[in-house]
Amino acid sequence: MNSPLLARAHAILRDTPVVDGHNDLPWAMRIAANYDLDAVDLATDQSGRLHTDLDRLRAGGVGAQFWSVFVPSNLAGDAAVSATLEQIDFVRALTERFPDRLQLACTADEMESARAAGRIASLIGAEGGHSINNSLATLRALHRLGVRYMTLTHNDNVPWADSATDEPKAGGLTAFGAEVVREMNRVGMLVDLSHVSPDTMRAAITISEAPVIFSHSCARAICDHPRNIPDDVLSTLPANGGVAMAAFVGYFLLPAAKDWAAAADEYVQANGFHRMDWSPEATECRRTFESTHPRPPVTVATVADHLDHLREVAGINHIGLGGDFDGANYFPAKLDNVAGYPNLIAELLDRGWSDPDIGKLTWHNAVRVLRDAEAVATDLQHTRRPANATIDQLDGSAH
Repeated sequence: MNSPLLARAHAILRDTPVVDGHNDLPWAMRIAANYDLDAVDLATDQSGRLHTDLDRLRAGGVGAQFWSVFVPSNLAGDAAVSATLEQIDFVRALTERFPDRLQLACTADEMESARAAGRIASLIGAEGGHSINNSLATLRALHRLGVRYMTLTHNDNVPWADSATDEPKAGGLTAFGAEVVREMNRVGMLVDLSHVSPDTMRAAITISEAPVIFSHSCARAICDHPRNIPDDVLSTLPANGGVAMAAFVGYFLLPAAKDWAAAADEYVQANGFHRMDWSPEATECRRTFESTHPRPPVTVATVADHLDHLREVAGINHIGLGGDFDGANYFPAKLDNVAGYPNLIAELLDRGWSDPDIGKLTWHNAVRVLRDAEAVATDLQHTRRPANATIDQLDGSAH
């Protein structure tokens, strides 16, 4: 990419920095060091170990980060809730450790004030409805602790919502699942539809009185991966007001990469590992596979192709970025860590995107969607009491 475009990209990001919808650093820190910020100093270069550190966030023009407080869906019940609380605790500890660089943000105004102060607004998103253990009171407690979106499922179904990568059981959302969406609207927690099945997407958008988000998903028309968003769903975002935030994961971006990832998963499973196992032994197994089966190359242009399509179908006011760094291990060249965003912006400039449109992509759309959700919550709290129904009451004891 030529240097004038890259210089222009950096200038745009100084004015309208990136709001990234999804970064799994908290779980990566749990695995790497049991959250020990002395053992892994994020104020120093962590290349080779992590996709994320403070200097690279600044170099990438990141102005706000939704930190994912992910816990795997093989954790259930109270164990999932406890692990989610530990993740939230880490994000708070991270912002307290670096108060000159990071600022906890729970509102759109706080995102703007962090940017004005030259700090990275740090928001919290929970990845998977199993984190609330079928409890609306737990949902409210997470909101009080600062969680501002919840992905309704992760890779597996929850009892009240279908995942994109599991066998459908609920047909989208159950009655309790619909109540979860309504209560998220009432408290001001964004409904995140990454990871969910298309029927769950459609049901949630129909029910939701506030804009929804996709924190890290791509366009299914470009790459037919179950984690991506079908065009008919994308086309509903203007009426809903929501935002689709493009992920940078190779197998969501390129059909050949999707096929390669499926073959790699099959290989590691045949060798006794779960496909989501990133232990040193499982990683070495993947390297063995890769030594004879090289990864199909994925580039910044591949991401831009998805953004072009998302823009064409959903419109410029309904797209954003959600890299999924530290949550996967297959990213495009020159966009393989949090410092890479200027390369993507330069590619979009080369394709004729205007500075104001890029500003919407990077900053304005994400801030607006949170502000709109806050406004809906303010209205609903005047007319609706907190929901206390149980899953047994709404879905029956056989759920």
